[in-house]
This record gives sequence, structure tokens and C-alpha cells, in this order.
Amino acid sequence: MKLIVDFANLHQIKEMYSYYPVDGVTTNPSILAKEGKNPYEVLKAIREFIGSNSELHVQVVSLDAEAIVKEAHKIREELGASTYVKVPVTREGLKAIKILAKEGVNITATAIYTQMQAYLAGKAGALYAAPYVNRIDNLGADGVKVAKEIHDIFKKNELKTEVLAASFKNSQQVLELAKYGVGAATIAPDVIEGLIKLDAVTCAVEAFTKDFEKLCGKGKTMINC
Repeated sequence: MKLIVDFANLHQIKEMYSYYPVDGVTTNPSILAKEGKNPYEVLKAIREFIGSNSELHVQVVSLDAEAIVKEAHKIREELGASTYVKVPVTREGLKAIKILAKEGVNITATAIYTQMQAYLAGKAGALYAAPYVNRIDNLGADGVKVAKEIHDIFKKNELKTEVLAASFKNSQQVLELAKYGVGAATIAPDVIEGLIKLDAVTCAVEAFTKDFEKLCGKGKTMINC
């Protein structure tokens, strides 16, 4: 399962890249709005940092199919042909996905709440489908279960589409989908940090350090013992 940073702040993206084995960056209009800058200024800086071969997912804002297609072309013109264009799975969105997929555009179908939304997006040619795990939970359903079922639907129907699970509230949700082998998860920095933030680990490391310092002296390591 790929791990993709769900954020647009370049400083935090760089920090995530320095510590964790992440595979790319996803953004959406709300995330970009938090930066308070021109969207392309932010996105070009991210693209420059992660490189042309890493995944960058950028969402359209237009609502009708014709405008979505034009916006997708502009996004690729500014950020490179390898950029994944995120298109919400509405009626107009599906029409646009069909057109763009025929042109060879990398499409991430987003704003997915149901299995059939994902199936239709896959049939239309999307390479990723992004179910909103936590938001599905908030509607009274089981977001992890929905994401797993979407994964199974793609495999059983021999679609090339992969799940790009989104909207997580905790690391347990990420774990469940990693165990299941879904294609990717897009995760906010605080949830990524939570994947390894355990008091038991901290206590174990502190105990090792204290025992070694008793043997070799304060501040000593295997470098200078």
C-alpha cells in the first residue's frame, strides 16, 4: 500500500519525506485554501520538491464536464502530464472522467461514499478511486468495510483501478487497509505521525539508553564508548 501525504504545506511535506517512506502528495481545494497563496504557486513548489516521477494529485473545482476537462488540461499544463487530476464522482464528473481517460489523463476519482460510485468511476477509466473512510463512518456506515469492498469489486471485475483511501481519523483505520492490501492511502501528517507514536516504544528506548549509560557513561553511544 502506498502512503501519500494529504497536505499542501511544503514545510510539513518536506518533514514527512525526511522521516517516512511516502510516495507522493494529494491536495484538494480546502487544503490549498489553508495556505493562503495562489494554488499554482503552492503546487509548483510541491512538484519541484517531490520530482516529476512522484505522485501529485490535484482536484478540479469546476462542476460541469466541459469545464472539468478544460481545468484538467490546465492542471497538466502547469504541473506536468504525470499529475493525477482528481475529479468528484458526480454525473458530470463521470462524463469528464470518460473523456479524460480516453486522452490518457491520470484520473483520481474522489468524493466517493459508495461502492457503486467507485465501480462506475473505474468503469469510466479512473486509475484511483478515493473513498472517504471517516466521512463514511460519520454517516453511520463502516468506511473501512466500504473501502475493502471497493477493492474487491475492482479485482473481481478485472478493473485496473486501485483504491486510494482518504479521510482517516486514526492509525487503526490505516492498519486495517494495509493488512487488506488496498492500493494506497492518503493521510494527513498528524495521522502519519500516529502510525509509530507509542508510549511503550519511547519507554523501551529510554530504558536501553539508561542501561548503556550505566555501563559506559552519560552521553555515550556506540560511536564513542
